[in-house]
Amino acid sequence: MPQDIEEISVLIVDSNASMRTQLRTMLALCGITKLALAVSAGVAVRKLRDQNFDIILCEYHLGEGQDGQHLLEDLRSHHLIPLSSIFLMITGESLYEKVVSAAELAPNDYILKPFSSDKLLSRLSKALEKRDVFMPAYKLIEAGNTLEAIEACRKGEIDNPQYLIDFMRLRAELHLIAGQANEAQEVYAVVVENRAVPWAKLGLAKTLYMQKRFDEAEEQLQGLLEENAMYLDAYDWLAKTREAAGRLHEAKETLEEAIKVSPHTMRRLRKLGEVSAEIGDMETASKMMSTVVAKGKYSDFRDPEDHVQLVKAQLGMGDTVGAANTLRDLDRNMDGLPKTALCKALSTAMVATHAGDSDKANAALDEAIRFNDPRLGASIGLKKNLARICLENKQDDKAADVIMDVMRHAADDEAVEAIKNMLVALGRPELGAELATRVRTEVRSIMSEGAQLAQSGDYDGSVRQMLQAVDKLPGNTHVLFNAALALLKHIENIGWNDHFASNAKNFIERVRKQDPGNKRLAALVNYFHALLKKNGIKPEQVR
Repeated sequence: MPQDIEEISVLIVDSNASMRTQLRTMLALCGITKLALAVSAGVAVRKLRDQNFDIILCEYHLGEGQDGQHLLEDLRSHHLIPLSSIFLMITGESLYEKVVSAAELAPNDYILKPFSSDKLLSRLSKALEKRDVFMPAYKLIEAGNTLEAIEACRKGEIDNPQYLIDFMRLRAELHLIAGQANEAQEVYAVVVENRAVPWAKLGLAKTLYMQKRFDEAEEQLQGLLEENAMYLDAYDWLAKTREAAGRLHEAKETLEEAIKVSPHTMRRLRKLGEVSAEIGDMETASKMMSTVVAKGKYSDFRDPEDHVQLVKAQLGMGDTVGAANTLRDLDRNMDGLPKTALCKALSTAMVATHAGDSDKANAALDEAIRFNDPRLGASIGLKKNLARICLENKQDDKAADVIMDVMRHAADDEAVEAIKNMLVALGRPELGAELATRVRTEVRSIMSEGAQLAQSGDYDGSVRQMLQAVDKLPGNTHVLFNAALALLKHIENIGWNDHFASNAKNFIERVRKQDPGNKRLAALVNYFHALLKKNGIKPEQVR
């Protein structure tokens, strides 16, 4: 093995005691003794919060509750395992759809039972050897040094030609993270030209999407699915592209096709539920969200917002009994979570509004407004539902406050337009137009004053202005971008400031997540790294 055997740490996740013993024996025969055991997904999550492992050996079937696939989905989406951890799925599952579901969530490998200790050792050796080659890039990525990680990948492509394609894939993904859509497109194009690799074609579609070239992205994705109807990520991006183009019915159909191939991925089931509700197909929305709620209650990352979506869908179908049951389940199974009080109050208001009980609905709305703390991280969708119920109960002032909050968190003008469209559908177009104008005026005024202060040499004043703007408009990418720029200009002209650098890094990351196609992002990232180099600061030193 590439790493000293006695130093390799392994977490075995299996609900079956005899299988845990068998795996422990096999690993001992391989010389691996640093072991930890988890009898369920929940126990595994708790162990992984406290410790990183070189290898995670996870049985697909984990008894009642989450299976190995759902565990992997949680670990990836909540960043609980580092790039260096190897996840090996163990299964005797013969049903193709479940194997496909596990495979699409990118375990490092999976192995079918029965298998010998020699076979297990061979798989682990290859995975560890590859991991060690990629470790320099992984360390730079986890330190937040994206640009140097890109250069490490270039070096890896030359030094380790056996992993050329893997390094090119990682480099292209890093270009996307850095906002360098054109550079990513060049890498993907080279791979496509030389090898018919599906992920490279998908990468090309992603770069087109980031550039808002939705028609071209859709054409690329449709061609990819014609070649390989089992490529699940392509369905997701096709649905996302059609949704961005405003074609929600087609987005729904695309998600349904993907779920026929792979029915067990939670994020896709949730997305289909959300899109279905958006276009008024409450039957499909109810079916999808019922599944999400049922499976999610076993997860350490369960989200009470799923119950709100299910209540909305059930009421849309006229299923008042089902909605009342869901509300009780929310109260019983989500107790103690940060958003539960808000979600319970909103769901109660929705049920009462449907029943025509305005007194109960208004009392519940007062509770929901009181619990609508920005620190909870409630989604835009939840806040839109809150605003909708406020309007239905003629609480226009409360609705306006919620909508202003939503618009202030909106990433860009397109997001604001989507909120205006919701108000048009509710018969209140004048309210949407008025509030959107108010928010845009706020943004323009703030940005103009911040720029004028910087131009006059008042870099302290410019930073104060832009940090106040972030507090007021925390989700607006224009504000976040210019706040990062003001902080970096301050560093360039006044001198290094750890706190300012940390804030700038945070704002850049938020822009990247909310607007990865931002054409100015790459220049901002380069500016940040140039200042790091000028001041002799390593990226990992900026926290």
